[in-house]
Amino acid sequence: MAQVKLENIFKIFEKNVTAVNNVSLTIEDREFMVLVGPSGCGKSTTLRMIAGLEEISDGNIFIDDQKVNDVPPKDRDIAMVFQNYALYPHMTVSENMAFGLKLRKFPKPEIEQRVNEAAEILNLKEYLDRKPKALSGGQRQRVAVGRAIVRKPKVFLFDEPLSNLDAKLRVQMRLEISKLHQRLETTMIYVTHDQVEAMTMGDRITVMKDGVIQQVDTPLNLYNKPVNHFVAGFIGSPAMNFIEGNISSNGKPAFKSGNLSLSLPLKNSEQLGTGKKVHLGIRPEHILLKPEKEPDRYARLNATVEVVEPMGNELFIYTSVDGKPLVVRATVQEIPPVNSEIRLFLDAEKILFFDHETSKLMAS
Repeated sequence: MAQVKLENIFKIFEKNVTAVNNVSLTIEDREFMVLVGPSGCGKSTTLRMIAGLEEISDGNIFIDDQKVNDVPPKDRDIAMVFQNYALYPHMTVSENMAFGLKLRKFPKPEIEQRVNEAAEILNLKEYLDRKPKALSGGQRQRVAVGRAIVRKPKVFLFDEPLSNLDAKLRVQMRLEISKLHQRLETTMIYVTHDQVEAMTMGDRITVMKDGVIQQVDTPLNLYNKPVNHFVAGFIGSPAMNFIEGNISSNGKPAFKSGNLSLSLPLKNSEQLGTGKKVHLGIRPEHILLKPEKEPDRYARLNATVEVVEPMGNELFIYTSVDGKPLVVRATVQEIPPVNSEIRLFLDAEKILFFDHETSKLMAS
């Protein structure tokens, strides 16, 4: 088991391209940490530097309080699971899982024991004599995970391991990896661009953009208390709604955007500042077609229904408000016709405001 600590890590490629910019992060012992962000944000490069597959340009990396900047990958006591499985096609499942141990000259009985234990955990016992071409994508990925398990490393690293699987298999493998973490009780660092994977798997999540950490927090805190516009828009599906406008006050604070004027029944609205240019943000589930209790806490506006997407137990209603898009998550009992005019009720206690200049979260 191990703590992983990054101190002011930089990765600068040719032509002064900065892929990772002054990243400091501590992954606690036995923690499941997810690095998430759009393509090119530096998350995979960060993982590869932890693994020793990429040299760092500046900073320090510690595993279990040992500085590993110059330690070769094979001596860092880590195991990495890649996106493309990286299995040897001419070897059986058993041989693939045992290969790393054979290189390290482990005794044959111990190799067999470790392979059998990993196969039991991953439900691969009946496939040990098969070659990768005779396996499904999900089974191949389990073999890749098994090859890491037999090493019994201090730290597991996962680099977008589920991106090649179909939707149903991704859900299944998410569950299997989460259960594996609970069973092994070891440190895991997992890279993905899929925020659903991040939200469902991580103890904590590190959100990255342009090589810089935006926020490190629990999934629920990221969702409910994003520190800036980027995190708020990246975490959540459908994404948070945003409307650009200004705060005005004629006795009562209001948000104005073009012809749209929205009264703000907020206790701390005076903190926003009259005339301030802001982005209003609100989650689709916090926009109602019918007000619940405490009707005074809802801001009201009229919208035109453009598209309705039935999702089984809920609907996504895509509307237009004064030419601005607004997505509503509603129950299946509430199905408004396309092109109809509807009244929307925004839960004012759930509205967030982001400063237009800094993108940082303001009063809400």
